[in-house]
Amino acid sequence: MTEFVVSAQTARRFVLGCQGLWPGRRSSGRPGTRKALHQSGLVQIDPLNVVGRSHDLALHARVWNYRPDHLNHLLYTSREFFDYGGTLYVLPMGELPYWRVHMARRAEEEKSRAFVSEHKQLLKSLKEDISSRGPVANRDYTGPRSQGTFRSDKDTARALRYLWLTGELMTYGRRGFERLYALRRDVAPIEVQHAVTAEEADRFFAHKALALLGLATTRDWARRFRHLARRGADPDEESRRLDELLTSGAAVRTQIADKPGHYVLRERVEQLETVQSGSVPRTWRTPRADTLTEATFLPPLEFVSARGRAAQWFEFEYVWEVYKPAAKRQWGYYVMPILYGDRLVGRADLRIDRDTRTLIVHHLWLEHSVSARDADLVRAIAFGLRRLADWTDGHYIHIDATTPARLQSLLASFVAK
Repeated sequence: MTEFVVSAQTARRFVLGCQGLWPGRRSSGRPGTRKALHQSGLVQIDPLNVVGRSHDLALHARVWNYRPDHLNHLLYTSREFFDYGGTLYVLPMGELPYWRVHMARRAEEEKSRAFVSEHKQLLKSLKEDISSRGPVANRDYTGPRSQGTFRSDKDTARALRYLWLTGELMTYGRRGFERLYALRRDVAPIEVQHAVTAEEADRFFAHKALALLGLATTRDWARRFRHLARRGADPDEESRRLDELLTSGAAVRTQIADKPGHYVLRERVEQLETVQSGSVPRTWRTPRADTLTEATFLPPLEFVSARGRAAQWFEFEYVWEVYKPAAKRQWGYYVMPILYGDRLVGRADLRIDRDTRTLIVHHLWLEHSVSARDADLVRAIAFGLRRLADWTDGHYIHIDATTPARLQSLLASFVAK
């Protein structure tokens, strides 16, 4: 297939659509959560709960009537998904044979071999204990501590995490938000407990990297491929993998406006062409309000906007400032980008006060002050706030400040309706 050209707007809509965010939520409930997880390919888990946890906010943005227990059921009851990774993701259970290659590569890294050498007896004892007693949590153990570690200074905690990252343990469930570890055999269905070959895994991750990105430059694709496959930079190998996707017909080249050198999966070309024609692919259509009717507040770790992608696709500078000292924050503690249509039009620093059941808007900024004159945009943002408040079981919305200032009264009037 020859290279074809799409507009920047088409690219934005397509990237959002591939992640289930445009033109709006497509499905509902637990079946919709399952569909959204498969469509997105991964959702990042984070424990911080200011408005909601980032992974729950990501699914709330994609699924009507989403509740956190929908995800918990899919992860820890039906076992259709599992959580894994140094960057913690929700992944389809059917992918486990490929991720076992990633896990094995972690085990072969120098720091892993050094840890095993130093804690061989501890690792053996933990596996024997878990085999006999079943699921355990970090707090179930006491023991020696080491200095200067990032997550925990307790040797048993580090050992449990090592066994989990290298695939001998998996997450059985949660006690609150604390992970319960169990042997892989006691978590994963037997049909996915095996490992594929390294070649099969790398082919899978090459395809998945492009599926996640929707549209990708060579550099973007290579970085994502390395991350998924747990490989170091190898330009020759990466070039071979990308050429393999092209020559097999799995991927094709495309050009975005005057920026050539992007790739898309062939299976998605028809969707891309539909978006370019000004239409919405049939499977993307939403039965209810779209993002022009009801703006979506994206979580800080949302795939389409985190780690520089907001600037790449939306010309919107976004950095999550939660770990910055307060004096160094430009915007705020828990700031969420606002998606209206196919653009990021602003951001809001939000918090839910659970005692008073109030969604507090510490500050809401529009990228362009003139947008405050757009009644449809203001109404959509207000409806998005109302949706978010209802989801957090909040009865009230309190707006401390907005930029521009006149937006505050306009939003308040719509929120009250």
